[in-house]
Amino acid sequence: MRNSGTAKGATGTVQSVDRAISVLELLAQHGEAGITEIAAELGVHKSTASRLVAALEARHLVEQLGQRGKYAIGFGVVRLAGAAMGRLDLAKLGNQTCRTLAESLGETVNIAVADGGVAINISQAFGSAAVSAQNWTGRRTPLHATSSGKVLLAYMSESDRGPLLREPLERYTPRTTVVPDTLRAELGRVRHDGYAASFEELEVGMHAVAVPVYGADGQVIAAISASGPSYRLSRDRVAQVVRPLAEAATELSSQLGHFPR
Repeated sequence: MRNSGTAKGATGTVQSVDRAISVLELLAQHGEAGITEIAAELGVHKSTASRLVAALEARHLVEQLGQRGKYAIGFGVVRLAGAAMGRLDLAKLGNQTCRTLAESLGETVNIAVADGGVAINISQAFGSAAVSAQNWTGRRTPLHATSSGKVLLAYMSESDRGPLLREPLERYTPRTTVVPDTLRAELGRVRHDGYAASFEELEVGMHAVAVPVYGADGQVIAAISASGPSYRLSRDRVAQVVRPLAEAATELSSQLGHFPR
């Protein structure tokens, strides 16, 4: 009798998995659907459809569009797809992250990736307190003189980083670090602390702080930064900004398929 019960339970589990997959396929096809529509499509009671959707929602595979509203595919599916596909469109996903962070922090937020010996900004959003609307998207910036660049340097392999630190480092302001050994020591602190800061190293009067963004393979593929005038983004405030930056970077990394160990 016990074996029979086990077989029956296994059959029920398989049926539930099949129905859950059908829910995802339904939402992928129609974009959104309510519990009543889902139940009708699957040929089950509304209570059964509700339990299926609740289980999927708990894993962020579906999300509700407004209170008591319809359901749509959630970012958990994007995370799984990212793990399978290797990488997704970082710029597209990053745009929303930048907008949300910029609105929250009031500062300019950028996402940058390494491109040879420089960093290139691929996403940007301006906060309400931004003093200028300078567009850095597509601009190349030095790795050693920016917070994003230091993050990218810190997590590079030594074979990639080594040649970049052998050349004479250009000085942009009196505060730019131009001694390779000094920069190496700072990069070690970046890896230890999980963030990098730039205090008037690229532009006089400008501060910035950045954290890493991870891809599905666990490698750092980008850096997300917040920047602002030194009188507002002070050293004390930089320390306060690290946490919301890191939380946003963690969410973006998960959307790209990164599963922390």
